[in-house]
Amino acid sequence: MKIVYFYQYFSTPKGSWGTRVYDFAKEWTEKGHSVTVVTSIYAKSDLKASRWTEEQTIDGIRVKILNLQIDNKQSTLRRIWTFLCFAVWSSWYALTLPADVVVASSGPITVGIPGLVARYLRGRKLVFEARDLWPDTAILMGALPNQYAQKLAYWFERQCYRSAHLIVGLSPGIQQNIARRYGFKHSISVPNATNLDLFGTPIADVQLPDSLSGKKVVIYTGNIGAVNNSTLLYETAKALRHRPDIAVVLIGDGQLKQELASRQRQDALPNFFLYDLMPKNELVAYVQRAWLAIVPLKRAPLLDTSSPNKLMEALAAGIPVIQTTDGWIKHFLDEHQCGFTFSSDEPAALADLLIKLADDAHWRPAMSQRASAVARRLFDKNQLATDYLTALSNVCQSKRLSTDGVTDRAQWISG
Repeated sequence: MKIVYFYQYFSTPKGSWGTRVYDFAKEWTEKGHSVTVVTSIYAKSDLKASRWTEEQTIDGIRVKILNLQIDNKQSTLRRIWTFLCFAVWSSWYALTLPADVVVASSGPITVGIPGLVARYLRGRKLVFEARDLWPDTAILMGALPNQYAQKLAYWFERQCYRSAHLIVGLSPGIQQNIARRYGFKHSISVPNATNLDLFGTPIADVQLPDSLSGKKVVIYTGNIGAVNNSTLLYETAKALRHRPDIAVVLIGDGQLKQELASRQRQDALPNFFLYDLMPKNELVAYVQRAWLAIVPLKRAPLLDTSSPNKLMEALAAGIPVIQTTDGWIKHFLDEHQCGFTFSSDEPAALADLLIKLADDAHWRPAMSQRASAVARRLFDKNQLATDYLTALSNVCQSKRLSTDGVTDRAQWISG
């Protein structure tokens, strides 16, 4: 098959961002398929370009790089402008690149534009991949306050789903949300994957900084901002000031990072640590040596559908997880007994939970084994890439997906 993948945030393991598209595309090319990724330059990616448009071959993947800089620190208007520029610019490739199937990976929802161009002007088979629920996410973050713009965005979202031969949700919650709101059933769930060879293989002779030596490290990796409830982690560290054996560690970047760093200096907080973005192959040592991983998303129904890559990476490393949502992740952790759900925004209550766990030496070994086992069974990137490829092959052979013969690894949640 000839596969064209429109995705603005492409990164390899040398970058500090999720590698889902890289992992899947690499697996597909190794099986003899032609994969072209059309992307831009994200601040957390390792991609670089010296020309307006540049083509690179990365591990067999043909990568068309549009030299547009995207950064979460940009203003809302600047980011919207960048999204629109990518949508229009990449539509040229939707018209000109040979393809049996086109994958448009959202967010942002504007990536649906080249997908629709390929669908209706070139007659390509279209797969729309919903990484999160746009425009709901943009509205939650305050990036789309105008009600008329919201109505237009919801209309466009529906057109993307309706026009797709297959909808791929990155979580069972996303798949169920789309089916409930719009009634579209031509969908499957292919969750975020993890590189088991990377995160599941112990790294020897790597030490954490001396300041973390001997501590029970509660690790968070990713965007440091309001949606990720980063302030809750800081206040929890304050509540744990009397427990120097428990360290709260944030690795990443985001809107709140400088503010939290300033507060940490003012409060002289000894058990709160901020580290810069790291490539995946460096980050893995910190994850593997953590005591717990935490996924502290803001409490909002929309975020209950999230599929955070940090969850899969922690489980692959055998690290139990604490998370805050009420959706599929909560049910998943309960079913597989590989983590805990914390359902409060009170830092003192989270501190109490961490103290209780720290003072009990019995729970962790078995939970760590279950975490590793379930990651290997459900989140292996190679197996999920194979499942996805089967779905793409079915799309190429029919007008709409028949899910017969497709292993949907989300069925353990969605039923």
